[in-house]
Amino acid sequence: MEIPNRQIRAVYCDETVTVYQAYKPQIADAAVRDQRFPATWSRERMTWVKPSFTWMMYRCGWATKPRQERVPALEISREGFEAALAGACLSHYESKTYRDRDEWGRRLHATTVRIQWDPERDLGLRPLAHRSVQLGLAGWATRAYADEWTRRITDVTALAHRTHDLVRAGDLDAARALLPVERVYPLPAELVPVIGATPVG
Repeated sequence: MEIPNRQIRAVYCDETVTVYQAYKPQIADAAVRDQRFPATWSRERMTWVKPSFTWMMYRCGWATKPRQERVPALEISREGFEAALAGACLSHYESKTYRDRDEWGRRLHATTVRIQWDPERDLGLRPLAHRSVQLGLAGWATRAYADEWTRRITDVTALAHRTHDLVRAGDLDAARALLPVERVYPLPAELVPVIGATPVG
């Protein structure tokens, strides 16, 4: 079955959705230990979260890039996740989502959350035909993410390394079996045009 070009896929339950980030050990270790971001983690900068595990692996090089050696999985409230989506704007103008550049510009300056749709990645980190969402949080959204929405923080760096070892050994079936099971996220219909997702049905 063909996968829609722009579709959110994630690990989620009734209450939370899981997103990934990569950090230097000092930040990640403190966050996992205390189950909250430390005071040294800036709540004033934009931070990007990704529901796709393989896209996160592409970004951090399987947790090997400098200052990205740890990969936390963060379970955040679905209410917060959807609030961020509702207040988002695409990072770049596109005519299918906005009437014109002026409308996009007004929304861009009125919001602090950014949406990017980047090619999803396979186990070889090669781009696929369909896209994966990245959510850039700033302002109120960064503070809420850090101090209100986050329910659980788990270090999945070892999982990244085990999966990468299997990929390098050529055992893709075993590597695939380790991947988090990401299902199509039940995006509320009113959010589909806001984030430029592919309409379904």
